[in-house]
Amino acid sequence: MKARWQKYTLEFKTPAGTSRGVLKSKDSYFLILDNGNSRGIGECGILRGLSADDRPDYEDKLDEVCAALDEGIDYRDLILELDEWPSIQAGLEMASMDLDATNHLIYPSEFTDGTERQPINGLIWMGDKDDMLKQVRERIEKGFLVLKMKIGAIDIESELDILTSIRKEYGPHEIQLRVDANGAFSPEEAPRILDRLDRLRIHSIEQPIKAGQIEEMAKLCQRCILPIALDEELIGISKRSDKEALLNHIKPQFVILKPSFLGGFKKSEEWIDMAEGRYIGWWVTSALESNVGLNAIAQWNYTLYGHLASGLGTGSLYTNNFDTPLRQIRGTVAFDPQATWDLSPLGL
Repeated sequence: MKARWQKYTLEFKTPAGTSRGVLKSKDSYFLILDNGNSRGIGECGILRGLSADDRPDYEDKLDEVCAALDEGIDYRDLILELDEWPSIQAGLEMASMDLDATNHLIYPSEFTDGTERQPINGLIWMGDKDDMLKQVRERIEKGFLVLKMKIGAIDIESELDILTSIRKEYGPHEIQLRVDANGAFSPEEAPRILDRLDRLRIHSIEQPIKAGQIEEMAKLCQRCILPIALDEELIGISKRSDKEALLNHIKPQFVILKPSFLGGFKKSEEWIDMAEGRYIGWWVTSALESNVGLNAIAQWNYTLYGHLASGLGTGSLYTNNFDTPLRQIRGTVAFDPQATWDLSPLGL
């Protein structure tokens, strides 16, 4: 087995605002495996400032992984040793599956046949009020029935005004609204904000307070003001016993699954099994991967038969993304089996 990695910087078409700042570019790393007969590629979707393995020695670890594979270490054994490096773990899992696949079809299905599509949410990035309302109109015109709005960067009154404006035009039977706070609110102010969001018939809020405030998050979930989805709260938890303890204590209404943050597909499926066993809902979303990682995640997600719209519509965010069969069609993600892949920016 020959292995190498390559860094690639994705450039946003429009700066993407979150409560943690504005994103203009994003680095991704790709693991490329070659066994002499076939080649596999996997994306290590690290997000600076958020991924559990955002460490100064990240590239050194990639060197170490590639050296181990070159020396003949079985990738299945190596994957098990990467719990502290979830994005690399996910990238290696993806690359190893791609190695055994034909034309990057790691999960062949009706989705990859082009006969089925998957509902996705339209993402509304933080900006000023006019900009966010413009984004809303654009997403609705494109056929999205589920909108997810980032909140917590501008003042909450302006954000509530935007949501109120949407609700005046589109009722909850027409448009489902989700919000993502990325931990923007304090435990003291969160109940008041959740109550006001509930009056607007908001579907759910992701991570209303910062991760790590377990007792405070548990109290918010138990009050049931508005359904709460855990996102950042799941990052960095790899042991099954710790996952069970978190879900048992907080008792959230939903969990959000980002394979690049959680260690890949099998690790994410573990979260799903535990959530369903506790009657906790879930959906899958991207961690701003390129179309390489997004393709793999979308293929996997289709096999799960989840009934909620996923957050897999991020492929159009970048000016220099890769050409793949993924397409956005009327609020869904689709796969065009006749389309070709262009991975030439990676020398492939």
